[in-house]
Amino acid sequence: MSKKSAADDIWKGNVEKINSELFTLTYGSLVAQLCRDLHNNYHEVNNQLDKMGYNIGLRLIEEFLAKTGIRRCATFKETADVISKLGFKLFLNIQPQVDNWSTDLRSCTLVIPEPNPLTEFVELPVTVDSKIGKELWYSQILCGVLRGALQMVQLDCDVYFVKDVLKGDERTEMRLKLNKILKDEVPAGED
Repeated sequence: MSKKSAADDIWKGNVEKINSELFTLTYGSLVAQLCRDLHNNYHEVNNQLDKMGYNIGLRLIEEFLAKTGIRRCATFKETADVISKLGFKLFLNIQPQVDNWSTDLRSCTLVIPEPNPLTEFVELPVTVDSKIGKELWYSQILCGVLRGALQMVQLDCDVYFVKDVLKGDERTEMRLKLNKILKDEVPAGED
């Protein structure tokens, strides 16, 4: 008998799934506009996508917690499981595979299934600009979303892409690394 997680139990319930089509249809235009505005400085495009994602993640976590009613995760491994089975499923209707755990269980890889909804109809114009295939992490907004959401649940993490199908890799992978658990802080003057 396999062990079921809290994420499995919640997903089978009546959690309203959010339609991701609007986001995925407009995302390409956003990336293209950033590339134009920043004169194809892809490192800066990555930074801007990460900042946007971070701000989205700060707010998205509230909706995620309200819709799922999930309790606080006990371990980083459980958190990664919830991100994979609930977070991505709820907002993008995909379920990444959690893989490559470090021995201290403080970092892992999320393997994004194909087709990645953000890149399903995307082809980078590498014949026009060879730097784009080397420097641009097209789905960088996802790293920011995860960093922002995890910070709101007191987890300081690094999140970054290590592989991308758009760059010619066999699969798309993000790395999650727990830096530290942030202390629950009570605002000054409150007990």
